[in-house]
Formats: sequence, structure tokens, C-alpha cells
Amino acid sequence: MAIPPKYKPFLNSLKLTPLAKMLLEKRYLLKDVNNQICETPEEMFYRVAKNIALADKPYEEEIEQTEEKFFKALISQEIVPASPILMSAGGRLQFLFSDHALEVSDSLENIFETLKIAATIQQHGGGVGFNFSNIRPRFDEVSGLKNVAFGPLSVMKIFDTSFSAILQGGRRPGANMAVLSISHPDIEQYIEAKADLNQLSNFNLSIAITNEFMEAVLENKPFNLINPRNNKITKTINAKELFRKISQYAWGTGDPGILFIDEFNEKYPFENRKIICTGSCGQYGFESYEGVPYAHINLTKIIKEENNQKQLDLEKLKDLTHTAVHFLDNCIDMHRFSNNLIEQQSKSVRKIGLGVMGFADLLFNFKIPYGSEDSLNMAKEIMKFIKKESRKASKQLAFRRGTFPAYGQSTLDDPSRNATITSIAPTGTTSILTGVSQSIEPVYALSYTTKTASGEEFTILNNEFKQELEKLKLTANERVQLQFVDSISNISWLDQNIKDTFKTSHDVIPEEHLKVMATFQKYVDNAISKTINLPNDASIEDVEEIFIKAYKLKCKGVTIYRDGCRDDQVLTNKRQTKLYAFNS
Repeated sequence: MAIPPKYKPFLNSLKLTPLAKMLLEKRYLLKDVNNQICETPEEMFYRVAKNIALADKPYEEEIEQTEEKFFKALISQEIVPASPILMSAGGRLQFLFSDHALEVSDSLENIFETLKIAATIQQHGGGVGFNFSNIRPRFDEVSGLKNVAFGPLSVMKIFDTSFSAILQGGRRPGANMAVLSISHPDIEQYIEAKADLNQLSNFNLSIAITNEFMEAVLENKPFNLINPRNNKITKTINAKELFRKISQYAWGTGDPGILFIDEFNEKYPFENRKIICTGSCGQYGFESYEGVPYAHINLTKIIKEENNQKQLDLEKLKDLTHTAVHFLDNCIDMHRFSNNLIEQQSKSVRKIGLGVMGFADLLFNFKIPYGSEDSLNMAKEIMKFIKKESRKASKQLAFRRGTFPAYGQSTLDDPSRNATITSIAPTGTTSILTGVSQSIEPVYALSYTTKTASGEEFTILNNEFKQELEKLKLTANERVQLQFVDSISNISWLDQNIKDTFKTSHDVIPEEHLKVMATFQKYVDNAISKTINLPNDASIEDVEEIFIKAYKLKCKGVTIYRDGCRDDQVLTNKRQTKLYAFNS
């Protein structure tokens, strides 16, 4: 797709690392019938901008003006759409949603109908969250026959086997979230499910934990497990012992994570509708048969310099927020739905997922340590501003295009085009494409190896750290010392200010992770996909403490990962011969 001459001045703003170019060529750029690449990265961004701008037409808005606005934001990587949009907009699939949610009902017919819908979503490039809480427990009765029900875990294994045969959009493996209620009679087997890492390899596991359960844990009280088939108590257990088991298995494998489901619903702008689970990575609360598109504001692009001092460019952040809301609302209209019910439900609320990336790099620019009070103030200033401006943008769209159809059922004060707007998603591969730190995470390491979904490994040096090192005029020996280290805190010859600024996830204590997460959460409609990284020698008690603090801080969910607890760890500090460190 040829780029019009008027857009030529924008093209120089695209900067790609060798790894980013490789990923684009392998997974994102369109290919012809002979599987040969038939577009450039610049043409990919134009394809996306042109396609998504077409949604303006039914509203009699200025398509050309919108196309230019979108293209400028995309080519400069100020706004970074999620992978399905980059891969599919303007292409054959036109499948733009990253996340969906499906509730699995307790009947054989529904189970396989849900699997069919999920398989289609996966095949087109989307992820799915499933709530299995309605499925009767293992060995329960079916149609009067006792001890025959196969339970939610067996259903999950059927789904898992099916998903293993599917690549998302033909280009990446499926992402799925399984959710089970803390009160389900099979909860203990569910907690243990991924002790064997060969089981349920296509699922992340989360437990929908209620306030009632957490209070029972804190007060050391009993807790009832309830059969969803008849709402009868099947067993009364010690809440604290069950909580210990959750923490033990999370410590051992990283699964399960936990969702504070009551916190989701208390903040949901509907009183008579309920969130039942999240999408594939935990950052968005859904009712059944809903889907959502994602895009992220690159925070490294909102820095300006005045009088030799760096400042946040809030005017630019305002413009980017309004552009991103417009872009994502258009994605709903341009998305090709694979199921009529998903289309009906999604369009009734028009949920969008506006997030951020590059927060750690932003802090590096301002010489602010991750987890410090200054970093929390920065998080508050940015996310509070984005929330305010995203609501304004949605209100303006509502005046031009109409409110979302279910607006009359909501508790929102102002007219809005979108029921919920903000969400902090992981931004794994898109952060690599953009060359910035992931989401709101601290950097895993300043020089690290990342493993792609297909198993390839690449080594990356953080760009902000690289620039700092270039000022120091290091010797070859000093450069070697800085490669593949978890932390620079113990390197004696480095200035203390540099060590304080360039903290990695290994330097950030769990309480600092949680404070950053909780600060963002106050100004995010949905939830935050964030991992609390723990050192290998962390204890099960440490995990329990994190979960309890997350609950008290009003987080909507939390996942922990103890370094080295799994062989398939995505980020490592393993030495590689393929090194992009000082020349990428």
C-alpha cells in the first residue's frame, strides 16, 4: 500500500532496532500468496491508520484528517496498538480485539459450543478468559447418576489440547486465562493444576477471591465450599490453610494468580451487571461474550525540555489520549466479529483498553528511582491526567456519535461513548517493537535475554542505560562487567546516583511494586497486568504477605513470580553469542 507523498515528512520519525525489524518481518508485515513480505514497516503503520480511520465515515467525520492524525501518532510510535491491530487492520482477517471473555455453562452442549467460539477467536489472533465456576464439581451427579461429573479441570484439559493445535492468526500461540471461584468444591485441585508444567500449558490460572474469603483468612475463620449446581455447602474448610496452599503453589510455579473479584464489581459502572472474569492477562474485567481492543501511550514521547530541564509535556499527553480514545472506538466498528453474541455484547458497552508503556524508561529520564515517592507522584500525575482526558474524549465522541447503548443502565455521571476506558496491559512484544520498557513494570534487567513465543532468544540493552554508559567512556573490561547482570547495585565503581536511578526488578522490593501498582490502580477503570518479581530465595510467607497487602491496597488482582521457579522463564540473564548490547 503506497504511502501518499504528503506523509513523507513523517517517515523519518520511525526508529527500529534490529530485533524490532526482525519481529516485524516475521510476524507483523503482510505477506503475499507466496509468503513473501509485501509491505514495509512504514506501510504497515499507514495500512493500520487508513483502515481504522474508515470508521469515521458513517458518522460523517473527516476521514482524511483522522487518517493523518492516526498515521502521525503510529509512525512516531507515540501510540502503539496491540499486536492484533498491527497484524490485521486492513488485511484479510480484520480481527482487532486482543481480549475476550466467555463463561462456561454447566452442560456438555454449551461446553463444546464455547470451545468452538474460543477456537475461532484464537485462530484469528485474540486471547480469551474463561470462567469455569459454573461447572459442577468432579464426581458430582449428572441427570440423577452419581459420581459421573468430570469437573472444571477436565474441561480445561479438553480446551488446552484443542488450543495446542492453534496459532493465533497463524502467527503466535494462544493466550488464555482460566478463572475459578474460591468457593468451588474443586478449588484445591485447581490450585495444584500447574505443578506439572506440562499440564494446561496454554492457560494462566487465576482464582476469583471474594472479600468474604479474605476476611476469613485475616480472622482465621472457616469458609464454605459451595456446589454451583445446587448452591449447597459441600465442605467447610479453614480459610487460612487454603490461602497458604494458594501461596505455596504461586511460590512454586507462578500460578495461580488472584483476582479480587468484589473489587472489580464494586468499581464497575453497573449495579445490576457483574464482571465474571478477566481476559487472557488479567488487566480487563469482562461480562461473558465481551471483547476489547488495546492501544498504549508511549510515555517516553511525552518528555519536553525547557531551560535545560526535562518536564512532562501534558499538552502532548492530552492530544495523544484523545487520539487514542478515538482510534480505539473506531476499532470496535472496524473489527470483524466472529460471533453475533460477542458483537452484540461488545457494542452494547463499547469497552476499550487504553494503557501506557515505557514508565520505567520515563523514570530513568527524570533520574527517579522506581518505587520511590517521586515515582508514585509521577504515576499519579500521569494516570490521573489520562483518566480525566480519556473521559473527556469519550464524552466528546458520545455527543458526536451517541453514547454506548447500555449507558442508561450505568452509574456514570456524564454521557460517554465507552463504558470503561483505561487498562494497563503487559505490552510484551509491542514494547520490543517500540524499544521501550514494558507497561508500568520496572525493567527486568538492564541487559537481558528475551525469549519469543516461538522460542528464539535475543539480548537487549536498555536504551536509557546505554545512553548513560556512553557518557562514562567505559573500558572494555567495565563494559563486560555490565553485561547480563541482574542488578548494578553491587558494582563498586559506578556512581551511587546511577545505581539508585537504574533499578531493575531485582532491586525493587515487593512493597515498592505494590505501591506503584496501587497508585496506578486508583486512576484505572479496569485492572493492571503486573508481576511482582521475587528473588529465588523468597519464602511462601513472603507471597502470603504480598497477597494480603494487595488486598488491603485495593488492587484488583496480583501475580507473583519467583525468579528461576520455572524452566520456561521468558526473561533471563543467560549469556548469548547474539549480542545487540552496545551497537543496537
